[in-house]
Amino acid sequence: MHVGDRVKDFTAVDQNGNATSLYDLLAEGPVVVFFYPKAMTGGCTTESCHFRNLKSEFDEFGARAVGISTDTVETQAEFDRVNGLRMPLLSDPDRSIAHQFGVKRPGPLPNKRSTFVIDQDGTLLSETNSETNMELHADEALEVLRAHAGVPNG
Repeated sequence: MHVGDRVKDFTAVDQNGNATSLYDLLAEGPVVVFFYPKAMTGGCTTESCHFRNLKSEFDEFGARAVGISTDTVETQAEFDRVNGLRMPLLSDPDRSIAHQFGVKRPGPLPNKRSTFVIDQDGTLLSETNSETNMELHADEALEVLRAHAGVPNG
């Protein structure tokens, strides 16, 4: 998948047990999909909480952050409860969504840490990859949304 491509729809179960599709989320505005390796770990908690803390800024663009990992629905629910994330956390146990986005690692290794900004029409606007800079993902997603809306950064 490359910037400018139309992202194929997918459906996964969120932390509340609800089937959630990308296109249903896009009906409400742009979506920022962030893949994280494992819930309840230090780096993934830092990254997810940074998305949570920037919620009002994402709201300015009508955008919603959505986390995806291979964790079970129950683990995603606990991750949300412990950290007050209040955003969709999707379970991708067979890593089919990770495969679609090109972030599936071989064998039993967790998915790559990557973030994708998807415009409301389903067009991929950007991709961010960093295994070590946990705040980069949300920060760059906001920069992309600002630029796409014609709002100067800073």
